[in-house]
Amino acid sequence: MYITDTVLCENLRHPRHIFKIYLFVLYVFICGEKFDMASFQQAQTMAFAIDEINRNPKLLPNITLGYHMYDNCVKLAVAFRAAMALLSGTDEATSSVDCTGSPPVIGIVGDPGSTHSIAISSVLGLFRVPMVSYFATCSCLSHRRQYPSFFRTIPSDAFQVHAITQILKRFSWTWVGLVYSDDDYGIHAAHAFHQDVQVQLSGCVAYSEMLPRDNNRKDVRRIVEAIKASTARVVVVISTEAYLLPLMDEVALRNVTGRQWIASEAWATSPVFLTRRLLPYLGGTLGIAIRRGEIQGLRDFLLRLQPDSHPKNNMVQNFWEEMFGCTFDSGSIQADGEEEKKVCTGEEKLRNTDTAYTDISELRASYNVYKAVYALAHALHDLTTCKEGKGPFNGHICASLGNIQPWQVRLYQGSPKILLNFTTGFGDHVSFDKDGNALAIYDVMNWQPNPDGSIKVHTVGMVDEASQTIKITVAILCLTNLVTYFSPILQVPRSVCSESCPPGTRRARRKGLPICCFDCLPCTDGEISNVTDSTECTACPEEFWSSPEKDRCVPKEVEFLSYEEPLGISLTTASLFGSCFCAGVLGIFARHRHTPVVRANNSELSFLLLLSLKLCFMCVLLFIGQPQLWTCQLRHVAFGISFVLSVSSILVKTMVVVAVFKSSRPGGQSAMKWFGVAQQRGTVLVLTAFQVAICAAWLATASPTPYKNTRYVSSKIVYECAVGSVLWFATLLGYIGLLAAVSFLLAFLARNLPDNFNEAKFITFSMLIFCAVWITFVPAYISSPGKYSVAVEVFAILASSFGLLVAIFAPKCYIILLHPERNTKQAIMGNIVSSSCKKICSFRIGLFSSKTYYILREININGINDNYFLILNT
Repeated sequence: MYITDTVLCENLRHPRHIFKIYLFVLYVFICGEKFDMASFQQAQTMAFAIDEINRNPKLLPNITLGYHMYDNCVKLAVAFRAAMALLSGTDEATSSVDCTGSPPVIGIVGDPGSTHSIAISSVLGLFRVPMVSYFATCSCLSHRRQYPSFFRTIPSDAFQVHAITQILKRFSWTWVGLVYSDDDYGIHAAHAFHQDVQVQLSGCVAYSEMLPRDNNRKDVRRIVEAIKASTARVVVVISTEAYLLPLMDEVALRNVTGRQWIASEAWATSPVFLTRRLLPYLGGTLGIAIRRGEIQGLRDFLLRLQPDSHPKNNMVQNFWEEMFGCTFDSGSIQADGEEEKKVCTGEEKLRNTDTAYTDISELRASYNVYKAVYALAHALHDLTTCKEGKGPFNGHICASLGNIQPWQVRLYQGSPKILLNFTTGFGDHVSFDKDGNALAIYDVMNWQPNPDGSIKVHTVGMVDEASQTIKITVAILCLTNLVTYFSPILQVPRSVCSESCPPGTRRARRKGLPICCFDCLPCTDGEISNVTDSTECTACPEEFWSSPEKDRCVPKEVEFLSYEEPLGISLTTASLFGSCFCAGVLGIFARHRHTPVVRANNSELSFLLLLSLKLCFMCVLLFIGQPQLWTCQLRHVAFGISFVLSVSSILVKTMVVVAVFKSSRPGGQSAMKWFGVAQQRGTVLVLTAFQVAICAAWLATASPTPYKNTRYVSSKIVYECAVGSVLWFATLLGYIGLLAAVSFLLAFLARNLPDNFNEAKFITFSMLIFCAVWITFVPAYISSPGKYSVAVEVFAILASSFGLLVAIFAPKCYIILLHPERNTKQAIMGNIVSSSCKKICSFRIGLFSSKTYYILREININGINDNYFLILNT
């Protein structure tokens, strides 16, 4: 079915136009079922644009444009047949009494549907007839090779889908449902949406449902059940009104609330959904709409429409009857029960009506129609104003004004070198890219309640595309309080399969579920994640460790045996106490140096032993505190030399005791000549010098150095001294152990000498403590981690030093301080001679280093044992 309007044919060049005039709600579409006021406004906008162009002396001077309008009935067959009629010029309606023959077709505005446009432009492309659609958004129409003559003033779905994705991203909606229509518009947009959600949003589509083409109630109920059962709170709907109406009826019937609807541009501003009945379900809907524009003078043009001025135009009569509820057919028979309609007079006033036809506050599709007409007009204008020698055709020639062909208009519109470029009266810049797409500009819409309970659509943002790249500038104001009218609490709804993983955790995908469904696992020690929804944790650098929250790397705690901690304080106190103890004993011995107890068994060795023990106590301080190169090198050297000096002094004292008592026996007088004062000093010096040589070789070949050890505790840096060479360290300890073992053996053999002033048993006990401590030290040292290995070594030094000090010097200090009466020669001699002696023999055994030694031999009554006492003669 087609309707013609007046055609002016003076020097005509006719763009032709196809419009969807009717909106159908039945399952089988029938033309004339319900008149669509919005679509008729779009048709009249085209007429207004042509009238405005014809009155513009600067645009297409001396050329008057005409038009024909066709109703596609929302059916491909009807739309295709109308396009072929326009192309062939065989339809009677294409001629006029004012024209001679059929005027040429230089362009078509339409079709609004993507599926229709695909079919029509496929044929028009063969004839290279330009087609400019104002509502077909399928991204598939951007393929230049397949649709070389197709252009549009509405952005492609590729931009629409990207804009929807940006809105989802703005509110962190990563778990969404998708409903789309069973046509090229819905299918191609759904495919692009799936890709964009994954790539741009890192989200998931919880379900993807296609609206049935025949509006089957069973399929519609199944889709509503899927929406109701899903945990996704956001539903994206990419569909036209006709497909969507049955779904929304079912949503209202089943009371599906608590869903945030996202509308595509095909229904984001559709008035059929803005009703009181659907407010509880669609209130708060967000959507994107094609760019709103303003057209000066359009309202007056729309209100001037009168049936009398278009007597042959059935479309105008149908519009008038629908608008005023009357009929021009006074003889029509009314059906039973139907109210009889009044007769239309043609004098009714459009100014007194308030419908989608007269509402120009939201000119979106109509504005695109306006731009489409002007696009064809500017292309034709550029063609007619071509200057010879500068034309776009071969040889730089221009088109013949007397024989303009449609393909020439198409070249001006879509040539990669010559892109159509103009500015509307509203100030919008209109141009086409190499794919025939207009630059994308969208408005972001929000459905809010009206005081009367209906829904009002408000613009709350904008999506703009500049140049060939998309730049999103969504300016959503106060949207937090606008989005959730279905909720008693004004807050943005959450729609995620899993809540975001905070910093310090990583996402672990749930098996068998989409990537948006995951668990949040804390990062392991030493790893961090400092962003939300991190898929993996990052290991900290070697000298850093993860914070307790696992969201940042912090410097590792440096651990060493310090003076500030309790353990370090205790060991330092023990070291100083031992050093003071040695100094005290040394002072006592110095003050009583002429008494028999001090002079027994060579007081010089006793002083040397006390001095070496003091050094042992003081070397402990080198093990405490932060390791430095000099402390690492000096601590083991000082420790090794001090202990060798102590043990060698004890060894020489023990050897002197054994040698003296051996010399008292017949034939043993020569034993003492090897243990004079010089020999004693030399022996101590040689034994100590050997340890000094070991330390020097150690420092020269593999010196100990400070070392940051992370092996013991991963979260800490154990600052310790690396021994450098385990072999040299073992040699140092082994040499000390060898001397201690020899001293212990000799002292053990001399343990049965007479009790008075016999140091052998004290040396035996001290060496027993010393050896036990160091034998225990080896496994304890190896098994102790970090600073505790240093503490074990310090404890071994202190324990062995205290053992030597107490075992050897405590008995003597006891006599000197508490029993001075026993520290005399007479007391000692009196104690030596017992009542059981039969004979006391006192004899001089010789002079040794200017000191006279006496041996008192007591012979037991039974004559079994000989006990010897050594007394230093004063």
